[in-house]
Amino acid sequence: MDKILFLIVILYPLICNAQNQLKSAITKPIPVSDIVGYLDYPSSVKALIYNASTLTKQNLTYMYGSADPKNHGMDCSGTIYYLLNNNGVKDVPRSANDMYQWVKKNSTFNHVQSTNFNSADFSKLKPGDLLFWSGTYKITNSNSITHVMLYLGQNSNHEPLMFGSSDGRTYQNKKMWGVSVFDFKLPAEGDSAKFLGIAVYRI
Repeated sequence: MDKILFLIVILYPLICNAQNQLKSAITKPIPVSDIVGYLDYPSSVKALIYNASTLTKQNLTYMYGSADPKNHGMDCSGTIYYLLNNNGVKDVPRSANDMYQWVKKNSTFNHVQSTNFNSADFSKLKPGDLLFWSGTYKITNSNSITHVMLYLGQNSNHEPLMFGSSDGRTYQNKKMWGVSVFDFKLPAEGDSAKFLGIAVYRI
């Protein structure tokens, strides 16, 4: 019993301190009314984006390792994992790398070479598709997928939008932090991050 009390006394401040160090969310809800053609989207895609929009209104921060909004934050793959699970996709893996392998087996995956949205590489991009990156942060396995987002479509200014969780990507050129809508921007040539492609996945 004394050992348990000792551990509680030692660990409790550390846990509280870690929680206090969690960065506050900086997020924006998905502007569904501003997405061009949203009302004509397939019903399954509209439901997916509606549920994503609900998450963006909960002020959820970026929390590495979390896939549950009850924790007040989620990471990128945790957000997509939670969203798909709550839209009836029960076999989706948890990590971005496993998710990438999963979609390559269960859907059409279009590899992207170009850094130009007007290229043929993006001709099949549709709302509801999954987007994958590598090299967005340092890991021991350089071949691993490090980031995943959901494509939402374009706003009235023809700017592509995406949904997910990030610790610094932008929306309308302002840095966000957490579960939010984001500008869908491609890495510049020479950037360590690489946009790999699009999973043409339909629920």
